[in-house]
Amino acid sequence: MTGPELLTCEGVDAGYTKGRPVVRGFDLKLLPGEVLALLGPNGAGKTTLLATLAGLQPRLGGTVALDGREIRGGRAREAARRGLVLVPDDRSLFTQLTVRDNLTLARRRQGSTVDQVLDFFPALGKRLKVAAGQLSGGEQQMLALGRAMIQDPRVLLVDELSMGLAPVIVEELLPVVRRIAEDTGAAVVLVEQHVRLALDVADRAVVLVHGETVLSDSADRLAADPGLLERAYLGERAPDPVP
Repeated sequence: MTGPELLTCEGVDAGYTKGRPVVRGFDLKLLPGEVLALLGPNGAGKTTLLATLAGLQPRLGGTVALDGREIRGGRAREAARRGLVLVPDDRSLFTQLTVRDNLTLARRRQGSTVDQVLDFFPALGKRLKVAAGQLSGGEQQMLALGRAMIQDPRVLLVDELSMGLAPVIVEELLPVVRRIAEDTGAAVVLVEQHVRLALDVADRAVVLVHGETVLSDSADRLAADPGLLERAYLGERAPDPVP
C-alpha cells in the first residue's frame, strides 16, 4: 500500500431524504491495495453509504474524490467509469443468462478477460454455460465478484459478501477479496457482519453506529481487543488511535 490516496471522502452525508441524512460527516482516505472493513450494527447506514459512493443515490453533502478528482454525486455511470464498482448485497445477477454472458456483458473494451477473472474463481470455469440462477449461493457470489472485477475497478465496494452463505463459504471467499486488492492494486471497502473474518483480511476497520463513525483503527489492533469493538457497537466513541 503505497502512493497517494486513491479514494478520499470528506464530510459525506448520505441518506434518502434531503436534510435528514442517515450517515453524517463520513471521512475516509484509502490507499491503493488497502482493504477497509466497514462494520457496525444493522441500520448503521453501511449499505446506504456504499450506494452513495457508487452514485446510485445523490449525496446529501460532502465530497468524494478518486485520484484527487471529485466524482459528482448521484452519477452511477460516471462513478463506474472512473472505477468505483459496487457488488450489491443482492448480487443483482442476470439470472437467466449464463455465467459467461454475465461476465462478458460487464467487460470493458480492452479490459480484463474472462480467463483473468477465472484465475481468481476457478470454480466458475466449469460453470460458464450454466444460467446464473442455477448456481449455488457461493457460486453466485463468486460471479458477482467476478463481474465487478472484469470492470477493472480502482475501488471495489463489497456489500455483505456473506449474505445467505454458510460461514465455511465465507472463509473461502474473503481471502480472495484480499488477493484482489494485492494483485490488482484496487482498494476495497468491505461491509461484513462476520467481524472476525473481516478483520482477518482487512488492513483497517471503521465502525458506524447510527450513521456516525465511532471507531477507526487498524484491523490487527481491533482483532486483539474485542472489547473495544463491543463498546463501539454500543455507541461508545473511541479516542483517535495512537500512531
